Amino acid sequence: MDYHEQYRRYVVMVEETIERILPQSGEDCPADGGIPEKLCEAMRYSLLAGGKRVRPVLLLATCEMLDSDIRQALVPAAALEMIHTYSLIHDDLPGMDNDDYRRGRLTNHKVFGEGIAILAGDGLLNYAYECILKNGLQFGDNLAGHMRAAQEIARRAGVSGMIAGQTIDLLSEHREPNEATLHYIHMHKTADLLTAPLMAAAYLAGADEKQRAALSQFGACVGLAF
Repeated sequence: MDYHEQYRRYVVMVEETIERILPQSGEDCPADGGIPEKLCEAMRYSLLAGGKRVRPVLLLATCEMLDSDIRQALVPAAALEMIHTYSLIHDDLPGMDNDDYRRGRLTNHKVFGEGIAILAGDGLLNYAYECILKNGLQFGDNLAGHMRAAQEIARRAGVSGMIAGQTIDLLSEHREPNEATLHYIHMHKTADLLTAPLMAAAYLAGADEKQRAALSQFGACVGLAF
């Protein structure tokens, strides 16, 4: 199997898992605590808009490289794409990059309005962690690995990771750039969310410290090159 076939195989796994775990529809005013229809529609609009699925593919490929059970990694991989998509929805908002198009079609806030777009991003982020935790409980014999993987994803997507990079990027818009600031932005805004799937896979697979260090370094280099 060549590179393109293997990549496509992973993408198919990710797409199938997303469709399996993503809410299919909602109601205008659900009485049972379900997802409101417009929120569900907005979440699906951006998550199913296509894309290369680089981050979940990295997670699945790393799991197989480490001879781990890829079934345990399917939901975390799909959830990582939810987190990436939430960040894109919020990046496109007028208060951030103010973009009209994403992946060849109107951005979420242009279709659903700013308020629903914010909530769709919030929904994807929170639903991602809900899925990750539920999945971890289903593989109780590897619960520690799943919790460490979840922690790694949360940290690198959070206030000392991707959000930190985005914050400095936003604050630097009207300042003279310097190498240290650019390095910080690229390491956190981009590299952290590319390193997260590698490290999550490492913890799911029970990788040793040397393997984790190598994967962390590789993720940083890929992120800077990206």
